[in-house]
Amino acid sequence: MNPKLADPLKGFLSELTRSGKRARTTVSTYRQSLESLSDFADEKGLWDWNALDPELLRHWLAGRSRAGIGARTLARDLSAIRSFYRHLLARGSATHNPATLVRPPKGARHLPKTLDVDRMGETLDHPARTPDGVLDRAILELLYSSALRLAELVALDECDLDCDAGLVRVLGKGSRERIVPVGAPALAALCAWQNVRTAWAIPGEPALFVTRRGKRIAHRTVQARLSRFGVREGVGVHLHPHLFRHSCASHLLESSGDLRGLQEFLGHQHLATTQVYTHLDFQHLAKVYDRAHPRARRMRQPALKGTR
Repeated sequence: MNPKLADPLKGFLSELTRSGKRARTTVSTYRQSLESLSDFADEKGLWDWNALDPELLRHWLAGRSRAGIGARTLARDLSAIRSFYRHLLARGSATHNPATLVRPPKGARHLPKTLDVDRMGETLDHPARTPDGVLDRAILELLYSSALRLAELVALDECDLDCDAGLVRVLGKGSRERIVPVGAPALAALCAWQNVRTAWAIPGEPALFVTRRGKRIAHRTVQARLSRFGVREGVGVHLHPHLFRHSCASHLLESSGDLRGLQEFLGHQHLATTQVYTHLDFQHLAKVYDRAHPRARRMRQPALKGTR
C-alpha cells in the first residue's frame, strides 16, 4: 500500500491506543473501518488522504451497504473517518474533512428486547446446584441488578465490589467510571460465588469472575454460559448479557419514571440514548390500557348487526 496512506493511518491508531481516550474495542472497530477505506483509496489510485472527497466517500459507503453492511456499522465508519481527519487536520496533513459533508444512513429503529418482571424472576430463581451454577447465578444476578454491559462485567476486579455498601465500581464506555448499586439477591449470589472463586482463581488474579483455569473470564465465555443456562433451565428465550441490561432499565423506568436517573445509572453520555426505554415504557402502558380501560375494551368489540 502507498505509504502516504498507510503511515498516517498507523500513526492515528497508535496515538489512539497510547492516549487511552478510546476503549480497546473502539480502537479495534476504528481500525477495521479505516483499513477498509484505505484499501478502497488504494484501489482508486489516491496518493494521499487529502485526495479523498465526499463523493468518493459516498461511493465507498454505498458499496459497503450493497455488501450487506448495516446502517449502524456505516455510521460507525463515518465516526472513525471524522476522528481520523481531525487528526490529519491538526497535523497539517489534510485541508478538509470529507466525512463532515456525508450524512450517516438511517437504519430501522429496533427496540431492545426485554423480559417482563415475572419472567425475569422465574429465570433468576433457578437454584445453583454446582460450582458452575454458582458462577452462572452470580453473573445473571449482577447483570440484571446493576444493568452492566458485557465488557463492564468482564473487566470487574474483586476490589471493585463493595459488599458492605452494596455498590460496584464500573468502568464504562469512554473510560467513564460510575458507581452503581447492587441489590440484595445479587449480593447473596456474589457472596456464594466468592467462596467458589477462592478455589478457582490463581494467585494474584484480580478479576472478580474467573474460569476453572483461574484466569479472568472472557466475553465469549459469558455469552456461551448464558445461552447454555437458558437452554438447560428451559427459559424459552435466548439469554444474552444485554437482555438483562435492557430488562433492568425498562423495569426501573416503568417504576420510577426518572429518565435522568436512568441515564446516570446506565452510564449513557447522551440522554437521547436512554430515551429508547421511553418507547418500551409506552408499549407497556399501551398494553395495560388495552387490558384495563373500559373504553378501550368497548371500542375493540365487534359492532352488532343492525345497530349504529
